[in-house]
Formats: sequence, C-alpha cells, structure tokens
Amino acid sequence: MTVLFQKLDPSAQLPRRATASSAGYDLCACVRQPVTVEPGQTVSIPTGLAMALPQGYGGFIFARSGLGIRHGIVPGNCVGVIDADYRGEVLVGLHNHSDAPYTIQPGDRIAQLVVLAAPAWEAQEVRSLDDTDRGAGGLGSTGSR
Repeated sequence: MTVLFQKLDPSAQLPRRATASSAGYDLCACVRQPVTVEPGQTVSIPTGLAMALPQGYGGFIFARSGLGIRHGIVPGNCVGVIDADYRGEVLVGLHNHSDAPYTIQPGDRIAQLVVLAAPAWEAQEVRSLDDTDRGAGGLGSTGSR
C-alpha cells in the first residue's frame, strides 16, 4: 500500500519506521524553534505534512513509548484519528503528564502513525444481543491475571 504525503514545509520529514518490523512510523516535529511543554500543558505540534490515505483506511496517531514512559509526553487526545478524506496538515497535540517541563527540538520524533483498515459500517438497532461467557461483565470481570 502507498500513502501519499505532501511536504507543506521544506524541513518536514516523511514518516519512517525505526525497524523493518515497526508497526508505527515516526512523526517528527516541524518547528523552527524549540517548544517547551509545561507540566499539565497541551501543545499542538506541526509535522509540516499533509497526507492522502487510501479509501477505507484511517491514520492513527499513538504515543512514542519512550516519550510517554520516560517523560509523560503523550497525545493529548490519547489517540489521534486522521480520516481518509482529510487533506490538511497533520498536527500532533502533545500533553505533558509529568511534573517537569519537556522541550521538543526541531526534527524530534514526537509520535507514531499507524495506518489501519477502517471499513464503513452501519449501526443497526436490535431488541437484544447474543449471550457470551463474559456477558455484561465490565472492567476486571475476567480476573486479575
């Protein structure tokens, strides 16, 4: 599959995988100056890219593990969703969950993009649903291990 990207800024970097088996492609900050994300703050970081996803697919922006675990820097909306018909700049909203400021440098890898099938579906109302072993059991209902 090919995903088309347009550089909106000459310094923008195309998404790339860290290894041949990486599911996510790194998105890089396309900023001219460092941007500091203060504790509890959310900032919108441009990538300098627009994209055209194939029909039936969506782009999903996830945290980079190292930024999230080591620094508390994660997408502000948990997972960003890019629709196949969106042609504007891909922006990454980053939130700082830590108690220390974090500075994003130009070109830093800030998130990862995963392209997944997103088929169209219809909602259909029914009187009842089929039974399963779990049933209506919610959070923790399948045990702690």
